[in-house]
Amino acid sequence: MVSLLFKMQQSFVFSVLFLNALYICVSSLYFHIGETEKKCFIEEIPDETMIIGNYRTQLFDKQREEYLPATPGLGMLVEVKDPDEKVILSRQYGSEGRFTFTSHTPGEHQICLHSNSSKFSLFAGGMLRVHLDIQVGEHANNYAEIAAKDKLTELQLRVRQLVEQVDQIQKEQNY
Repeated sequence: MVSLLFKMQQSFVFSVLFLNALYICVSSLYFHIGETEKKCFIEEIPDETMIIGNYRTQLFDKQREEYLPATPGLGMLVEVKDPDEKVILSRQYGSEGRFTFTSHTPGEHQICLHSNSSKFSLFAGGMLRVHLDIQVGEHANNYAEIAAKDKLTELQLRVRQLVEQVDQIQKEQNY
């Protein structure tokens, strides 16, 4: 009986680990952008899914021949369109920023970034490196904050995480 219980517990732990590994949806990359360039990315997103994007910019220093943190006056315009081409986010940010949105329509969402070229022209001909990290779905939640706010035990928090992961997987399967 103890052996059977141990195997069931081991099977459950394996299932949870498998689901966690299956649902890691974090995309990180960097790209180079010129003075007037606009870079867009397409992300397939189910409906009612939270997206968090973090970015930081670096400017190429020709004298040092390396990328350095961009000046505070340099900014990025972030624009997000849903599958129906409706703009759901359009905002000017600084040289580092964080943007969030929730999809309300399933499908391909377009996330575009471009520099505020009037200030960037001070560095004529320079290149900007943009580091971009996009978190989709369950990984966009800050569970430490949720646990503190709702006064959850570690077990209650873990159950909530698993329920949200299952919900997200169902959304993706339905999509």
